[in-house]
Amino acid sequence: MLAQRTLKSITRAVGVGMHSGQKVELTLRPAPPDSGIVFRRVDLAAPVDIVVRPESVCDTRMASTISAGGDPGAPKVQTIEHLMSACSGLGLDNLRVDIDADEVPILDGSAASFVFLLQSAGIELQNAPKRFIRVLQPVEVREGEGERVMWARLEPYHGYTLSFEIDFHHPAVDATGQQVSFDMGSGRYKRDIARARTFGFSKDVEAMRSRGLTLGGAMDNAIVVDDSRVLNAEGLRYDDEFVKHKLLDAIGDLYIAGKPMLARYSAFRSGHALNNRLLRKLFADPRNFDIVTFDDAAQAPAGLAELAPVW
Repeated sequence: MLAQRTLKSITRAVGVGMHSGQKVELTLRPAPPDSGIVFRRVDLAAPVDIVVRPESVCDTRMASTISAGGDPGAPKVQTIEHLMSACSGLGLDNLRVDIDADEVPILDGSAASFVFLLQSAGIELQNAPKRFIRVLQPVEVREGEGERVMWARLEPYHGYTLSFEIDFHHPAVDATGQQVSFDMGSGRYKRDIARARTFGFSKDVEAMRSRGLTLGGAMDNAIVVDDSRVLNAEGLRYDDEFVKHKLLDAIGDLYIAGKPMLARYSAFRSGHALNNRLLRKLFADPRNFDIVTFDDAAQAPAGLAELAPVW
């Protein structure tokens, strides 16, 4: 049987929220089979549980934000996509995330720190079959026209592959790779995707901060670009780090589905909002998908049955 996975032990991290600038403590705990990934706001007088699923997403401006029932006025957790991406990359099905503020800490701006935390806690197989969302027919969402067009698509595939293309019309970004494809069964998530950092443009920083955004942003947790170049002294971690970070975000956004996918995902200039719309459209029609398990792990797509090695 291809089994579900959780953590072997508890692990913790302390950091700041990218947008709030607040200090945040995160505690990652094992969780029982079929419970999924659940955030718990432990700073509230009565702790609130928020189950990760597409309808829990209440805001997609700058990040993926979830709340109980998707109510914008309810307690929320912002910027979950990097942690969700790490969970997807390691195949974690069940996890409880205790958090004492309303935003996941940004740490180094990538998913690598979350991968390290999760693997340091250890990954445990559970006595329950791993459930996959198998896409049965193409689903697509589009927005804009001409040079403003953006789209995201899911298609049937026995495995899980993703491709992403960006188009920023910026000298520093255009000098790097604009398109990336990745196979989640390759076992190279940690090496090839997880270290890609979030990025922003210096000309936008003051305007965003005046709106209460990116208050915790700095060059140790983001790539900062001026009109022509990358300002970080150490440069880029990957030659195509910009597009790889957009793919990292998409992996996290799609894992909000609540289960791993068997699908081919492709996107052009997509973002958190379009990715969530894609999930909602997928689940709106039961003909689009089914839920499958593998009694014989050898029948699962190559690579998806293997535990990621500990760093």
